[in-house]
Amino acid sequence: MLSDTSRKKQSRKKRHRSLRKRVEGTAERPRLAVFRSTRHIYAQVIDDLLQKTLAGTSDLALGEKAARETEKDKKVLAKKVGAAIAKKCLDKGIDKVVFDRAGFKYHGRVSALADGAREAGLKF
Repeated sequence: MLSDTSRKKQSRKKRHRSLRKRVEGTAERPRLAVFRSTRHIYAQVIDDLLQKTLAGTSDLALGEKAARETEKDKKVLAKKVGAAIAKKCLDKGIDKVVFDRAGFKYHGRVSALADGAREAGLKF
């Protein structure tokens, strides 16, 4: 019998495989992939045709540990990560991406990251 956490992980992996059949990053529209752990959130922009990561960031890369500890709201941090990845993309001349939520529900921190990226100028 599976525990609840392993069942949730298996369900997410199944949703991710299903999504990846439809979502592909190209040079014109790379894939903005999101990973959410219990403590942190990560985002990277990937060109699947070249199999290269073009840009990446996380809440760990936003600044000093003390600055992250003052901001306890994970949604606010996710929005800052979205803005940071958008800035990196725009600096490299990427303004359109395909959003890959990696099987996570489009809710909470995942949607906050997407909103932050949109507000900073990315289109998806």
